[in-house]
Amino acid sequence: MHDLVQLFQTLSAFLVLFYLYCESPAFRPIASDWARPHGRLRLYLVFTSIAILGNYLGTPVLKGGAILNSRAVGSVLAGLLGGPWLGGLVGLKAGAHRLTLGGIAAFSGAVATTLEGVLAGLVHRRYRDRPETLLSMRTALVVTFVGELLHMGIVLALTKPFGDALEIVKVIGIPMVCLNPVGAALLMAVLLHRLRDLDRVAATSSAAALRVAERALGLLGRGFGPETAGEMAAIVQEETGVGAVAVTDRERVLGFVGLGSDHHRPGLPVSSALTLQAIEDRSVIFADGTHQTFQCGVSEDCPLHSALIVPLEVDGVVLGTVQLFEPRNRRFLKMNRRLGEGIGALLSSQLLISKYQEQKNLLVQSELRLLRAQVNPHFLFNSLNTIMAVVRTDATRGRELLGHLSGYFRKNLKRSSQFSTLEEELEHIRAYVEIEKARFEGLRVEIDVDPAFHQVRVPTFTLQPLLENAIKHGISSMLTPGEVRIRAYPEGDALRIDVEDDAGTFDDSVKSEDGLGLQIVHKRIRSLFGPATGLNITCIPNKLTQMTIRVPLKGVLVE
Repeated sequence: MHDLVQLFQTLSAFLVLFYLYCESPAFRPIASDWARPHGRLRLYLVFTSIAILGNYLGTPVLKGGAILNSRAVGSVLAGLLGGPWLGGLVGLKAGAHRLTLGGIAAFSGAVATTLEGVLAGLVHRRYRDRPETLLSMRTALVVTFVGELLHMGIVLALTKPFGDALEIVKVIGIPMVCLNPVGAALLMAVLLHRLRDLDRVAATSSAAALRVAERALGLLGRGFGPETAGEMAAIVQEETGVGAVAVTDRERVLGFVGLGSDHHRPGLPVSSALTLQAIEDRSVIFADGTHQTFQCGVSEDCPLHSALIVPLEVDGVVLGTVQLFEPRNRRFLKMNRRLGEGIGALLSSQLLISKYQEQKNLLVQSELRLLRAQVNPHFLFNSLNTIMAVVRTDATRGRELLGHLSGYFRKNLKRSSQFSTLEEELEHIRAYVEIEKARFEGLRVEIDVDPAFHQVRVPTFTLQPLLENAIKHGISSMLTPGEVRIRAYPEGDALRIDVEDDAGTFDDSVKSEDGLGLQIVHKRIRSLFGPATGLNITCIPNKLTQMTIRVPLKGVLVE
């Protein structure tokens, strides 16, 4: 009975020590870290210490011929977590230490402990893709139970004389076979509890970081500056519960909320050496308040004592920082540290998205300006000459044409949004058509579009370049009156729009300088609706040129 109590006390000591290890900074909860060299070394040192401690705390029996011990717990757990090599090395080291203690069962015990580590390692290989099975109390209990049965068999096989070996097994067999598996299962339970606790912290941190990112998305869409930084700092403090939060650019404090706001005022220059270091090194700086404290560069009475400073990067350039602070009387929670780092990463991503969107909007405006500039000066010159000629014979018609020309240019100047309705596009080209009809006698333009499709969104300045190309490079070269047809009809989940002329003279002008408008239309459609779309041109020489685009009738645009 005394031997059982002694072994139970040893296992209790293991539990306490292992719990302290799991709570220490040396513990690495990510299983992928355990397979790396530094992770294996850490596991080796921890479980070798447990196995050797099992020798020291063991109880000598039969005049020191054997030791009632729990070193198998260390080698088995090492094998389950690290594989056969790690389990074997821990068992070998603990076995070598056992040899130094002497006794007739020393050699057999050393061999058994090594094989138990290897056995657990083979189980690791079998179930390493099923961590829910490998890292379980049941697996630890069963593997240790089988290992201890193997241990007793090796003692009977290798210890001489056999009568003494049998006596040793009678004394140590039941305690070690029954209690060591329970001890291994309890240590695995401590490990699993710690892993679940860290998973909960990570999940909570991730959820809070996503809430911050969601609430800050609209703010960052308005830019990164003093107008939005104060609101962003308030959101971060509300979600984290830290003592204070600051948002800075590279030179100045943009926003600050919480403790110390009386002297950490927006607009002041960045004075903290830690902030300057984070910006310069593009690295996260953590002053835990113990090994390193936050030194305020503004006030000696600043209540802030610990700080987490996370740089905000866009394309490898630090735009500023987000900073979380705690006062002297509050511990900086690990959750808040992880949360702060996650918030910094998400805000950096959102800043990158905002910058991309801003550049995209600028590009759209540039394209629209370029499309407006595509109105050939010769078109204006020819239109005015045509109107002058018409005025001599039909003043009323001349005034109408001037009205169309004025309306056409007015619409060109006013259209600045990225999308228009199909109805607006058609209205825009009608003014253009009236002017071209005056220039090209007999020109016919047929528009066949069901009013049901008038509200479909299309990229602004889509139809006019197509119509202009049909007239300028098609109809104008014909000796007889020509016709242009504009049709729109559903095709699957898209609206197909065709612009056709009966000249059939297209000669890949999309690549020429005159075809720049067509190139822009093609690129904009692909950018907005996906790479499978764009402008398709079909030509039957001297018969037909057909330009086709497709826009979604429903659904989300491809951004």
